[in-house]
Amino acid sequence: MSTKLFVGSLPWSVSDDKLKEIFEAHGTVVSAKVITDRDTNRSRGFGFVEMESSSDATNAIKALNETEVDGRNIVVNEAKARS
Repeated sequence: MSTKLFVGSLPWSVSDDKLKEIFEAHGTVVSAKVITDRDTNRSRGFGFVEMESSSDATNAIKALNETEVDGRNIVVNEAKARS
């Protein structure tokens, strides 16, 4: 079963493709999406990555949380369901 991850503190320069590329080194990526402002179409500084398995997700969290991407330390953790 796939696991969805929240990725915060993304630099404005990160695109969907770049986000996917960052996570592919740590497992199989099902999808990667940077959330954008609907009015300006500019990144809102966070996104979501869906990993194929929970072990891939765990590996990605351990490897990437608090690491630097384009000058900013990103935050990676398991996404919480909307309440």
